[in-house]
Amino acid sequence: MKRSNAHTIGELLRDFFQDNPDLRKRILDIRIRRGWSEVLGSSIQQYTRNLYIKNEILYVSLTSSVLRSELMLSREKLVKSLNEYAGSTVIRDIVIR
Repeated sequence: MKRSNAHTIGELLRDFFQDNPDLRKRILDIRIRRGWSEVLGSSIQQYTRNLYIKNEILYVSLTSSVLRSELMLSREKLVKSLNEYAGSTVIRDIVIR
């Protein structure tokens, strides 16, 4: 017997996150932080000390000055790639320290 009010799990999760925007924002922040190592590769992760998001800006602390200069040149591309990885516009700029 088929129920008339049946919904897919995807629909239920989408509705749940639309009703809880703070939770959605936290999950997207986690996706961006996870995307840092996925998009840039694990070798970059070993030079990353601190990574956090505040006011739609991703702050990154790196131990390598050479890597810092290279990433500064491609910040716009990084923002686009990380937002694509997250599936939403989460960050609008990156500050690399």
